[in-house]
Amino acid sequence: MVGLGTVINIVAIVIGSLIGVGLGHRLPERTRDVVTDALGMVVFVIAALNIYALRDQDWIDEVGGSATLLIVLASLIIGGILGSFLRIESRLESVGGWFQTKFSRGERSVGRARFIEGFVDASLIFCIGPLAILGALSDGLGTGIDQLALKASLDGFTSIAFAATFGWGVMAAAISVGVVQGFFTILAVFVGPFLSSAMIASITATGGVLLIGVGLRILRIKSVAVADLLPALIIAPILTVIVASYV
Repeated sequence: MVGLGTVINIVAIVIGSLIGVGLGHRLPERTRDVVTDALGMVVFVIAALNIYALRDQDWIDEVGGSATLLIVLASLIIGGILGSFLRIESRLESVGGWFQTKFSRGERSVGRARFIEGFVDASLIFCIGPLAILGALSDGLGTGIDQLALKASLDGFTSIAFAATFGWGVMAAAISVGVVQGFFTILAVFVGPFLSSAMIASITATGGVLLIGVGLRILRIKSVAVADLLPALIIAPILTVIVASYV
C-alpha cells in the first residue's frame, strides 16, 4: 500500500509525543534542558552524515568534484531568497500558532511560544533529511518502506525526548510529516523514475546543511530561519541537471 510508511511514521510520532508529554511534567527543568542539548548535538551528527553526500561519486561524475559544494551554496542562496519572499518561516509559525489555539485554549503566552517552537523545530527535524525524502520516494515507487520504518523508530524516540520539553507542539509536527512525506510519495509515483542518484545526493547534502541550522536552533545558539531555506531542496537537483548538461 503506497503511503503506508508515512502512516507508520505519523503513528510513531504521536505515540512518542504522548509518552514524552506524560514524562515531561515529572522531569526537572535541568533534565529537560540536558535532553534538548543532547538532541541538538545528535542533529549535528546527522547533518554531518548527510553533508558527506558532497563526495557522492555519481554526483561528482556528473558535475565535477568542485561543483558539488557550489551547487549546495547556490541552492541555499536562491532557495533562501525565494523562501524569504514567500515567508515560509513565519507561515509555518502561524500554522503552529493555529494548532496551539485548537489544542491548548487559554494557555499562557510562554506556553504558546513553547508550543510553536516545538512544532516548528520538530517539523524541521522530522521532515529534513535523506530518510524522509528517500524513504518517501521509495514508498511511492513501490520498492519498500524499510527506510520509513527505520525513520519511524528514530522519530518515535526523538519525539519522546522532544515532547518532554516542548509538549504538544511536537505531536502537531506529525501533520507536517504527513504533508511533506505524502508530497514526496505522490511525486515519486510520477517523476521518481527520472531522479538520478546525483540529484538525490544533491538533496541529501543540501538537507544536511539545513540540519545544521536546526541544530543551532535547538541549542539556542542562533535562530536560523531554516524554513525559509527549504526551497533549496528543490533548487539543488535542478541546478545539478543544469550544471551536468554543460560539463
